[in-house]
Amino acid sequence: MREFSTPLSISIPTTGNLTDDVVANAHDHADTAVFSRATPDGWADVTAGEFHDEVRAVAKGLVAAGVEAGDRVALLSKTRYEWTLLDYAIWFAGAVTVPIYETSSAEQIGWILQDSGARAVVAEGPDHLARIREARRASDLTELQHVWSVQDNAVDVLGRLGSDISDELLEERRTSATPLDLATLIYTSGTTGKPKGCMITHGNFMFELGVAVDELSELFDTDEASTLLFLPLAHVFARIIQIGAVKSRARLGHSADIKNLVADLGEFKPTFILAVPRVFEKVFNTASQRATADGRGRIFDRAADIAIAYSRALDGKRVPVRLRAQHALFDRLVYGKLRQALGGSCTYAVSGGAPLGDRLGHFYRGIGLTVLEGYGLTETTAALCVNLPDAQKIGTVGRPIPGTSVRVADDGELLFRGGQVFAGYWGNEAATAEALDRNGWLHTGDVGEVDDEGFVRITGRKKEIIVTAGGKNVAPAVLEDRLRAHPLVDQCLVVGDGQPFIGALVTIDRETFPAWAEQHGKGDDLARMVEDPDLVSAVQEAVDEANKAVSKAEAIRKFTILPGEWTEEGGQLTPSLKLKRRVVMRESREEIEALYLG
Repeated sequence: MREFSTPLSISIPTTGNLTDDVVANAHDHADTAVFSRATPDGWADVTAGEFHDEVRAVAKGLVAAGVEAGDRVALLSKTRYEWTLLDYAIWFAGAVTVPIYETSSAEQIGWILQDSGARAVVAEGPDHLARIREARRASDLTELQHVWSVQDNAVDVLGRLGSDISDELLEERRTSATPLDLATLIYTSGTTGKPKGCMITHGNFMFELGVAVDELSELFDTDEASTLLFLPLAHVFARIIQIGAVKSRARLGHSADIKNLVADLGEFKPTFILAVPRVFEKVFNTASQRATADGRGRIFDRAADIAIAYSRALDGKRVPVRLRAQHALFDRLVYGKLRQALGGSCTYAVSGGAPLGDRLGHFYRGIGLTVLEGYGLTETTAALCVNLPDAQKIGTVGRPIPGTSVRVADDGELLFRGGQVFAGYWGNEAATAEALDRNGWLHTGDVGEVDDEGFVRITGRKKEIIVTAGGKNVAPAVLEDRLRAHPLVDQCLVVGDGQPFIGALVTIDRETFPAWAEQHGKGDDLARMVEDPDLVSAVQEAVDEANKAVSKAEAIRKFTILPGEWTEEGGQLTPSLKLKRRVVMRESREEIEALYLG
């Protein structure tokens, strides 16, 4: 059994809670712009003093409405300034935030509101209110007493409601929570079974952020530090960046609509961003397809190869003169334009949620955007491991952050222990006992390895390991990640449990397909094209490339192109774009069976 620990490098507070950052910022840096809000007239700054006053006003309204210390208050909204404002207001009132993905169905909303016993919910607009009404009809939500809407001026309504609440009462509420008290219930996205509520304490966040902000000081702790959040704040990954930005006073903006993201990035000009690997894949594939459509495909491909070679050479600390010259040329022709698409000031990105892949990691570092890949779970308040600006090994998820230990069990499962590990699942002792052993080790369900320097590599999911009829164990993630890297491939599912060989289902990227079809003189009706020889050949190339990562016994031997797509709205993807394997396998049972006929 292999084990690696990183010693704690800073002191973690043993008193107080997350609201202390807002109070300290207002007291010591009242005029510092800590937020920028999107308005019809552009981005408007919000100072630390202004944010503190707004948070207090809303918190007083929650207290006046009868929200008690420890009560759960749900947030159902897209990523926006009010999400962060309400999150801190809930904490100021001594209550617990329950985030709900804004794309959640009425059934999912009903389950979370019922299971958490939420006293109140703040929704974004009419569509969310309609789903809450539907959930109320279908579920026993006797605890739910208040429903407010951001678009119906919830912030102003709560501010007026709390006008008679004294400063002394609010301060008593604000300081009631200790590091041991619950800060939030974050429900898992439900790739398996009903979502479970992860109990994350103020202390979990304080440990995680105290260490992460210190370790990632080049991102958070500079005079110009800023980031634009566009991932759902219901996800722990975005939430931890929100709290880190507030703690470090890095200017924070919110972008709710992916369609406007490029424009928002250009105006906001963040110095760092966070995203899931699928976003980085999309940016690369879209740029590649556009270059091909404009007749510059070979130039882009060459530029990508040079960027990757340049990044690999950096690991050797010495870049050959010829490679430096080629890199400088493509920096003017290609790389600079890609950086401008991110606003022109972005030098770092943080990636998590799934493996990024060696090739993409080197590509982005080669164009001047260092992607720091990390690893964590909802149960671990986000990061357990992360690559650092001065300690990076592309293809890994970095070393355990200070104060964290990793152990590789005999079956390859990764176990972690540290101050960021959650308190357990809400109202579910059996699930808690299954995840946390008596010595405090969290069983992640992920399979991986740790090298001699402590860098962790994730190789698959323990429960997703496929065992073929021949007894070969296959980790599908390795193949799936490689396949999705191809511009034409949107999603894929590797199958073969109990079968004589490995197969795959593939869906086509709706954004890149039209350009490919035009270039090859094909029709753009994908449903009629799934058996087209040229399309099949293009996907076969992607499969051949993916198979290079595995042995012959693990390689994909047959695949089927599906005419549909797997989406979050369709229920096949989680909000963080992970594939719900059981859902897809159930819906595609006939297609999977057809792979093995004959």
